[in-house]
Amino acid sequence: QMPPQESGGGLVQAGGSLRLSCAASQSISSINRFFWYRQAPGKPREWVALIARDGSIKYASSVKGRFTISRESATNMMYLQMNSLKPEDTGVYICAADDLRGPGTQVTVSP
Repeated sequence: QMPPQESGGGLVQAGGSLRLSCAASQSISSINRFFWYRQAPGKPREWVALIARDGSIKYASSVKGRFTISRESATNMMYLQMNSLKPEDTGVYICAADDLRGPGTQVTVSP
């Protein structure tokens, strides 16, 4: 299986929004859990959000109320809608389908 592929990162001002996409190489119905992680320079990788096969969703407390994870089974896509972005949200955002992680996409939030 190929790792998933992220897209949609970029530079945005604080308070702005971005929508990240993650394309899975396999059917979403075969994936137990989809994750979004992020890694900021000099910091450990941080779990951001997950959506399980049964549709249950969890968020890290740092993003709850601002980020929304979703999936689209027909296209094997997962998304992360990020609103009210803060400079501390800056990092490489990585999606994972179970144990397969993508290369990541850079998100930079300027003050």
